[in-house]
Amino acid sequence: MYIVREIVQCKPGKVREMVKKIKGLSSIMERQGYKPLRLLTDVSGEPFWTVTSDAEVSSLDDFAAMQDKVMADAEARQIMAGYHDLLVSGRREIFRVE
Repeated sequence: MYIVREIVQCKPGKVREMVKKIKGLSSIMERQGYKPLRLLTDVSGEPFWTVTSDAEVSSLDDFAAMQDKVMADAEARQIMAGYHDLLVSGRREIFRVE
């Protein structure tokens, strides 16, 4: 099993908008039979305005298939439209659950 963590640094004042987008995407994932994303926002620390979402998948191939299926959904594409305008930077971390 793997945890795929997406970490984004939002522009000031844009965290709530990004959270709304990720929650919408997670809802579509659930409708498609995937586990919902675990969504976290920073309380304090450096850097501020950080949003993290964790996806649990059985394999990296499953993660790629999930991404393809979710983003093929027109509603998902509409939800995520313009998300780059909310961000300063982002990265992905992949962990194997031991």
